[in-house]
Amino acid sequence: MNRTRMIAVALILIGASSYGLLSPFIKFAYDAGFADGEVSVAQVTGGTALLWLLLAVTRSAWSNPFRGPWIRLALIGIFGLAATTVMYNVTLSQMDASLAIVFLFQFTWITTAMESIASRRWPNRYQLLGIAVIMAGTLCAVDVFAVDIGRLGWRGALFGFLSAVSYSLFIFCTGRVKTTMHPLLKSVVMMTAALPFVYLLYPPTVFFQADGGELLLWGLLLGMLGQTVPTVTFNVAIPRIGSALAALLGSMELPVAVVGAFLIIGEHVGAIQWLGVALILFGIAVSERLGGAKREVSE
Repeated sequence: MNRTRMIAVALILIGASSYGLLSPFIKFAYDAGFADGEVSVAQVTGGTALLWLLLAVTRSAWSNPFRGPWIRLALIGIFGLAATTVMYNVTLSQMDASLAIVFLFQFTWITTAMESIASRRWPNRYQLLGIAVIMAGTLCAVDVFAVDIGRLGWRGALFGFLSAVSYSLFIFCTGRVKTTMHPLLKSVVMMTAALPFVYLLYPPTVFFQADGGELLLWGLLLGMLGQTVPTVTFNVAIPRIGSALAALLGSMELPVAVVGAFLIIGEHVGAIQWLGVALILFGIAVSERLGGAKREVSE
């Protein structure tokens, strides 16, 4: 494996791990009395502010964004990043985190299907095996057989699946936008476009209420985990390794979520869940093998 590809793989794993830590903290924000709309607007605002701050101190990333494919990047920000944030937060407010993440994790096969249709090429055996192992590991990691399915409402299920579709669009489209624009600037363009979309759904007047300061602090934390770190790392890495492999490597999110729930909020993690974590890690290793001989880079 060449050095550039190793770095790209590591960045995807870092971004996915950051996103994996998001769910427990979103649940903390809900427990603090904030609704899904308030959390969504704070999260996107916080993530965008942090990206602009990083851009301000990274002079090498400065350029005219309107000389690049800014419209496509803006659309990815709206229909990929903002839509995923809003719909997944609604899902988390409607059902247990374990069920919500099963819906979100459908992005692994959805992204692979998008890539296969676009490239007119059937997934190879490593991709198919990786998907199968990862999905089996997902069911075990959340111990889905012990979950009360009776708590599964149609609204949560619908938004859960739609969040998987929008997340897939983000991964797939990010890998297909070719530009010399700095990855940090690309991230800023995406998130800046996402911000007014979220404000149309949830007006930022929530920051002027009595607990607006606390909400803003939650937004900075959630924005860093859910927007800043994943957006930058994915923008750097996905064009180098392709969206199909990135989607499978992104499965690292769930093992981190399970370990995070165990360490951060003290959730009990049973043997079948640890087995699921092991299966996902094995599935990631299998999927990584698909690029060992051939690099799959989206055109």
